[in-house]
Amino acid sequence: MGAAAIDLLYWRNVKQSGAVFSSVLLLLFSLTQFSVVSVGAYLALAALSATISFRIYKSVLQAVQKTDEGHPFKAYLEMEIALSQDQISKYADKILLYTNTCMKELRRLFLVQDLVDSLKFAVLMWLLTYVGALFNGLTLLILAVVSMFTMPVVYEKHQAQIDQYVGLIRTQVNSVVGKIQAKIPGAKRKEE
Repeated sequence: MGAAAIDLLYWRNVKQSGAVFSSVLLLLFSLTQFSVVSVGAYLALAALSATISFRIYKSVLQAVQKTDEGHPFKAYLEMEIALSQDQISKYADKILLYTNTCMKELRRLFLVQDLVDSLKFAVLMWLLTYVGALFNGLTLLILAVVSMFTMPVVYEKHQAQIDQYVGLIRTQVNSVVGKIQAKIPGAKRKEE
C-alpha cells in the first residue's frame, strides 16, 4: 500500500481523509437507494453542472472586465491523460499473475490437495452463507470502508491490548485445530 493511502487511512490529514471517507460513504449509501446507472448519471450531471457554471461565470467575468484570460480549464485540457503501453502492460501482468495465483489456489482447495486447508475453506464458505443471509454485498462494502478508516487508528492507539487478545485467540484456535487434526485420519500436515 502506498504512503498516501496509509496517510489517508490513518487520518494524518484530517480534511483529506474526511473528504474521501464521506465521499465514498455518500456514494455507497446512494447505491443502496438508486441503481448504479442512476448514481453514475447523477454524479456526471453534478460535475457537468459545476464545470458549465464555472465556465459561464469566467466568460461573463472576462467580458465585464474586458480581459483575455482564455479558457478556464485550458491547463487541464492540454494535460496528457493517455496510458502508455508500458503502464497497460504492467497492470495486465499484475492482473494475470493474481488471476493465475487465485486459480491455482482454488484448484488446490477444491481438489483437496491438503485436507485441512480444504476443510478450513469449507468452513469459511459455510460461514459466508450466514453472512450473505444477513447482509447484501453493498452493506458489506460499506462496513469494509468504515472499518478501513477506523480500525488502523483504533489499532494504533490500543496496539498492546489488541495484540494481547489476538495472541490469546490465536493460541486457542491453534489448540482446537491441533485437536481436530489429531482426530481426523490423514489430516496431519506434512512437514515442508
